[in-house]
Amino acid sequence: MKLESSRRNFLAAGLALPAAGLAKPTAAPLPAQASAQGAPQKVKLTYRTLGKTGLKVTSLSYGCMTASDPSVIERAADIGIIHFDSARSYQSGNNERMVGGALKGKRKQVILSSKSESKTGKEALAELDTSLRELGTDYLDIWYLHNKSSPAEVTDDLLEAQRSAKKAGKIRFAGVSTHYNMDQMLAHLVKLGQTDVVLTTYNFTMKNVAMDNQPARVADMTAAIQAARKAGMGIVAMKTLAGGLSRVSRGDRLYGVAKDTVAKTISQEGAPLAAIKWALKNQSLDTAIVCMTDHEQLDENLRAMAEPYTEKDEKLLNQQLAYISPMYCRMCGACGGVCDKGVPVPDMLRFLTYVEGYGQFALAREKFLELPEQVRGIRCADCGSCSVQCPNGVQVRDRVLRAQELLA
Repeated sequence: MKLESSRRNFLAAGLALPAAGLAKPTAAPLPAQASAQGAPQKVKLTYRTLGKTGLKVTSLSYGCMTASDPSVIERAADIGIIHFDSARSYQSGNNERMVGGALKGKRKQVILSSKSESKTGKEALAELDTSLRELGTDYLDIWYLHNKSSPAEVTDDLLEAQRSAKKAGKIRFAGVSTHYNMDQMLAHLVKLGQTDVVLTTYNFTMKNVAMDNQPARVADMTAAIQAARKAGMGIVAMKTLAGGLSRVSRGDRLYGVAKDTVAKTISQEGAPLAAIKWALKNQSLDTAIVCMTDHEQLDENLRAMAEPYTEKDEKLLNQQLAYISPMYCRMCGACGGVCDKGVPVPDMLRFLTYVEGYGQFALAREKFLELPEQVRGIRCADCGSCSVQCPNGVQVRDRVLRAQELLA
């Protein structure tokens, strides 16, 4: 899939039907058998309880960020997937409308979450009202303060907005999502004691805890999740596929490398499934939201709930890890995060994965344009060397240069 094709496909994706008002759930849903294009399929569902919320969720949840086919979302709900995750910022604000349309009439059997990146409580509450309208519901099960990477970003003003929304019955549970400095953020949120659910980056790139060059923060993510869960916080994992890569057999573009080149390096299929199983084997993790764009991906990912993590899975992920190590940012914070010129390296590399891993050029471009003007004008090509050194071996200068080529 060429880059320009990815852009066209995304921009041409039609808006889904608007959703109607939906009622609060009265009972837990039952697993359902469903069919893909008429073919019956038996699915083994596994369930976990989302911290102290008491919400019962399937261990695999549906991340809707890259979704464009409502029929896949609808079928996932019919099969028995419970939790569906959207955000105001996805697909330039159109994702919630599509998700609401796909789940129209199914509100009693699903758990809906959405997010706001607003910096003030007033703006966040206004976004919440928009989210409810777009999703076609009068409440969210989980509402996240989105993309908070430092304790200072979780302000008293935003926390008060969540308390206000709870009191008004617009949300059931308050959440925070974090892409960066995840272990520190989990510890801080536990200390604050207001956050019911945390959505955190967690994937197999954090598995080699015995490596000498592995930063302590990365190595401690499993322990950080376990500690937060022990304190009663619900734990939802995102980015379990480490940047949306791995769909090699379906011809996805992997970090700008042609499919044939990737196939020579990773010759076996099954890495996406292995990556999900790796995350789910942490029993302190309540569920993983995984983006699924078609029925084939849904069918493959459902197997993660029924199949054990095996030696073959370990081998596949070791191959993947060796291949992506120079390219994939772990968002661990060990590098300091910002170069001497002011470029936010983890953010830039995250935007790059939106383009190259997910084919979401519009989202990446939108996020890039949210950076301060002086930051957007910086060019790594003007520097002879990079002040940011990644202990995991990520080629920071090359990757940020790539992001600037695509987005600036």
